[in-house]
Amino acid sequence: MRIRVPPQLTPKEAIQLQLRLAPFVQAAGGLPRDLAAIVGCDATYIDRKTVAAAVSVDPDDLSVRRVRFIEASTTFPYIPGLLAFREAGAVLRAVRALRQSSYVCLVDGHGLAHPRRCGLACFVGLALDRPTIGVAKSLLCGTVRGNQVVDEDGRVTAEVMTLPDNGKTIYVSVGHRISLHNAAQLVRRCLTPQGPSPLRLAHAEVTKRKWQIKRSNQASS
Repeated sequence: MRIRVPPQLTPKEAIQLQLRLAPFVQAAGGLPRDLAAIVGCDATYIDRKTVAAAVSVDPDDLSVRRVRFIEASTTFPYIPGLLAFREAGAVLRAVRALRQSSYVCLVDGHGLAHPRRCGLACFVGLALDRPTIGVAKSLLCGTVRGNQVVDEDGRVTAEVMTLPDNGKTIYVSVGHRISLHNAAQLVRRCLTPQGPSPLRLAHAEVTKRKWQIKRSNQASS
């Protein structure tokens, strides 16, 4: 799906765009039969730049196949609930740079567990038109009931998981083109004490890249 984000977007316009996109999110579907990879992506910031990493891992043994980085200007402020407009551009470019076929994408952020049912994972999933899963470390909205998060209308928006040997909680929600049941199953397959392996690897890579940039900037100053 081609998503046009106007330049100089205001927070009010961003909210309206989320509301328009939300009905297109598909909260159903399974894994591709010919699944070739699980992709994890993450982003960080340095010197008014957004640095995004995408890591492609083998779906069977979770070994790393490819890593790609993108650096882009940070053009949108940090506003809770509007992370997509700060990170999605760089994240999407990094994922596309993998040139990976038949994959599921894990995003460090919320999907449907979002006040407007269109978090970062939904935005990325719609733009890629791939099965996409949101994995977040904190609850943005909704109420926890057992191992589920429900919204004010009683709809289940996320599954709550406890990291092994860690005790910390993560929230798994649909980004696009996958059911919550199948999304949770995939996340469990690659869960580590630091979170799902593809996201842990993406976080490590983008953090390493950030410090490389910082050291390079210090050496040239």
